[in-house]
Amino acid sequence: MFEYFPGNYVWNLGVVAALNSGGLIDEVDRACRPIRDLAAQGSDVGTAELMASWTAVVDDLQAGAEADERAGRRRSAGQRYLRATNYLIQAERMQSVHSPGRRAIYQRCLDLMRKTFDLIDPATTRVAVPFEGTTLPAYFTSAGPGAPCIILWNGLDSTKEHMYVSGFPQELAARGISTLMVDCPGSGEALRFGGLTARVETEGWAAACVDHLLARGEVDPARIGLVGWSLGGYYAPRAAAFEKRLALCVAWGANHDWGTVQKRRLEREGERPVPHYWDHVLWVWGETDLGTFIKKAEAVNLDGVVEHITVPFLVAHGENDRQIPLAYAHRSYEQAVNSPKRELRVFTAAEGGAEHIGLDHLPHVSVFIADWIAGEFA
Repeated sequence: MFEYFPGNYVWNLGVVAALNSGGLIDEVDRACRPIRDLAAQGSDVGTAELMASWTAVVDDLQAGAEADERAGRRRSAGQRYLRATNYLIQAERMQSVHSPGRRAIYQRCLDLMRKTFDLIDPATTRVAVPFEGTTLPAYFTSAGPGAPCIILWNGLDSTKEHMYVSGFPQELAARGISTLMVDCPGSGEALRFGGLTARVETEGWAAACVDHLLARGEVDPARIGLVGWSLGGYYAPRAAAFEKRLALCVAWGANHDWGTVQKRRLEREGERPVPHYWDHVLWVWGETDLGTFIKKAEAVNLDGVVEHITVPFLVAHGENDRQIPLAYAHRSYEQAVNSPKRELRVFTAAEGGAEHIGLDHLPHVSVFIADWIAGEFA
């Protein structure tokens, strides 16, 4: 993995995610160069300065985009807004839950994303998925009437904006597949503005998403699949085990036993995805006490669950995933005995995509998964 900040895994993960989601190396360098010395002090120290440095690049991009708009250069403006969204959402992800102004920063991400859709991607719209008396905020990228559709779920610290800028929905659209990108409970807008926290039982979110898609009348009801990355590698298989209207499932990072991973992190084993880690997980799961959270997390486990998956099931994992052990990918695959077509794809360091959810070579992994899905929907 490209390591701009030697020894700081968490910050490096944000850098490679930005670069592999359409970021330009010069802009990322200008965002990172002022904070290189701070990175040596660990992932938690300096996140406010990281926010300021990355925001300076976002400010320049937004000013340029506004000038492009005034001059009638819509495509150029939209491209700048897209990169600004990419950088700001990566920096926002790194902040403490207690950081002042975090809600306002995320609102700015939403506003920049909306400008992108308005200017260069009319096929993508903001939608709301009805759920338990409220809604799950989402984006829908349409591949046309009657197209199959993938429901895309994020993980512990990503958002629907990360999903969009990753380029994966665009890869699916190029293959004639629509995408519903959802901020599930515990993530993105659902957490920040809706107060919805994560839970063990994810089939309820899946049912709400399928109901929404069927009500749209725009997708093929027989070809609705579910993909989840990172912690979504638990959420999605759990849902596919019990929501039988789904036609396929992809675990993009096999989070088979996330509860045990948390116990390992208490012992400082393995890497963490974000700074201020324990504050973040307590926020996501709606807990105030670490002991209570660790007990709850024991149930975030797919033993006895993946056996209920009865649709094609892909497990995609990096051989050098420093957050989630590769052994969990084998466990999910081996236990999915009732899937009519199961596949385990391990990405190696030699080819790229070997890190967590393939962030070191995200396009390589996303293209493979898009091709697999297209083959199943053919």
